[in-house]
Amino acid sequence: MALFTPAAVAVNTTEGLAVEAGFFARHIKALAVLRSLAVSGLLALLTVIVIELITRSSIAQTWIYFTNLEQPAWTTTGVFFLLYLAIDALIGRQHKAVLLVSPLVMLMGVISQQKQVFLTDPLYPTDLLFGRQIMELMPVLVQDRPWTAVGLALAVLASVVGLISLWVFAWRRFRPLTRKERLTRLAVALPLLAGFVSIMDYNEFSWVRDRLKVFPIMWDQAENYRHNGFTMAFAINLPMANVQAPSGYMIDAIDKIPSKPMPVGTTHRSKPDVIVVMSESLWDPTRLETVKLSADPMPVIRENQSGGVFSPEFGGLTANVEFEALTGFSNAFLPTGSIPYQQYVRKPIPSLATFFRAEGYTARAIHPFSGWFWNRSSVYKAFGFQTFKDVDKMPPLAKRGNFTSDEALTKEIIRQADMQEDPFFFFTVTLQGHGPYDDGRYAKTDIDVESKLDARDTRMLASYAQGVKEADSSLKMLMDWAKERDRETIIVVFGDHLPPLNTVYQNSGYMQGITASRKGTPEQMQKEHETPLVIWSNKTGVEKDVGTISPAFLSYFILKEAGFEHPYYTGFLGAVHDKLRVIDRYMLIDAKGNGTAGWARKKTIDPLVRDFRFLQHDIMFGKQYGLERFFNSHAELMAAGF
Repeated sequence: MALFTPAAVAVNTTEGLAVEAGFFARHIKALAVLRSLAVSGLLALLTVIVIELITRSSIAQTWIYFTNLEQPAWTTTGVFFLLYLAIDALIGRQHKAVLLVSPLVMLMGVISQQKQVFLTDPLYPTDLLFGRQIMELMPVLVQDRPWTAVGLALAVLASVVGLISLWVFAWRRFRPLTRKERLTRLAVALPLLAGFVSIMDYNEFSWVRDRLKVFPIMWDQAENYRHNGFTMAFAINLPMANVQAPSGYMIDAIDKIPSKPMPVGTTHRSKPDVIVVMSESLWDPTRLETVKLSADPMPVIRENQSGGVFSPEFGGLTANVEFEALTGFSNAFLPTGSIPYQQYVRKPIPSLATFFRAEGYTARAIHPFSGWFWNRSSVYKAFGFQTFKDVDKMPPLAKRGNFTSDEALTKEIIRQADMQEDPFFFFTVTLQGHGPYDDGRYAKTDIDVESKLDARDTRMLASYAQGVKEADSSLKMLMDWAKERDRETIIVVFGDHLPPLNTVYQNSGYMQGITASRKGTPEQMQKEHETPLVIWSNKTGVEKDVGTISPAFLSYFILKEAGFEHPYYTGFLGAVHDKLRVIDRYMLIDAKGNGTAGWARKKTIDPLVRDFRFLQHDIMFGKQYGLERFFNSHAELMAAGF
């Protein structure tokens, strides 16, 4: 019974309390760590919420962003959480990272929101290269919305005061992290952040990125920012921001580039009309050697083919091919993955449009889709086109499947051309050839496919071949119309890139994969990147033996065919073309078909390529030292207020 004496009970109670106290003592640090992590997670969530509220200016849209599991709101929150952990570990004190990161990102969000108000587009990484342009928004804001400007000024002042107060509070109250905590956070956060960065190249498909609901939507930046959110969309665009001047770029380097005076006017009896048609996904499907088509889908193109265009893209990114064709510049000199139409065309840039305008032509762009797509409305204006006829500025046109038919678009080109009194330059981008090539696009196809392909691939190829056939028929219509005209009419047609036929390429043995290779032999590269090119005149017929050329050389052939000379388009580009036919990011191909792979990483670069790069950088990003010498007509238009 002694075991139950008051003294014994007291001893047992004391021992129990000691054990319990020991338990809490052992776990109090773990509980503190969990609480710290929970607070960091909450701060990350609040950061993303505030940023999205600022950039979307809508509580409803922000709510949808977080509740729609097909959007990467929680992925973004996770990235901020890891970033906060890593920075806190580097600083050595918990929750200090949010005071460094969130004000900066929120400021960028405010700038993006204001930029959308005045300039439609959100903030791109490349905008940071043009800080002066961003600052130019401020006078406009003050003049147009003075109370908003006052509000912003007060908000900035309050933010600065609040941030200083928070820093003082944090320094006094946020506990330091132990060495073990710092190392653990870095060991967890840094590898995960590095892994996330490694999957953000939108040129490559990533299964993990796809599962995280991060979808690069490069052809429509508004949708890119809406779906992915400001932070993630901005990060997706980061690879394009780093446009550095090539080594050796300076005024002396530009002055040393040779040029010669060019005669004014044209060698033709009159100024010819020029119609350039970039045909969506136009390619020759008879190149699939293991496939037999019941009829040639492109007899007119084949009979009048001048050569081929070596597309820098495959299955998409039409705007990059268009950029080369209109400017005579090359994507090879721009950051990998960049899209000039979206990132770099922020001011007037010389193009075929400005050249023809200076010669007294009407310069018009035509495309039967919305002007916001690929930012064409702004780009065409910067290129000097007087008008852009998009789907909203043309009469309703008949469709084939979901897209405007080539036949209807060709009739519209003819209608607009017949209304012109002055010579004209039309640049047209078709739409019918756009993928996907599903069964239901055409009720009936005229070309049968005989092959060992499965049923799905066969139907896809038959649908695509039907589109090529109708593009070919539309070219015949345009040529027949031109043959009846008295004024010389030059027609140029080319494909922007190979079609996205998916498994057809692989299953037919045409390619090893479902997309074209970026690197390989010259023969392989031409096989996987070459599209048809037609240069034809109603007076002189077909321009033969052009060979395979980069889109940047199209301006050279167009002006030569029209009888014009120009310091850059026929002079400088002509000299480059005499030596090189293809200038690609990964390979140069010379006039004899020999390839130079990895040219950009070599210690010495061909002087012509070096000068090409200097001149392009000078006009697009530099001081435009060579503008008056190489693009005199553009300089004159600029001086006249174009």
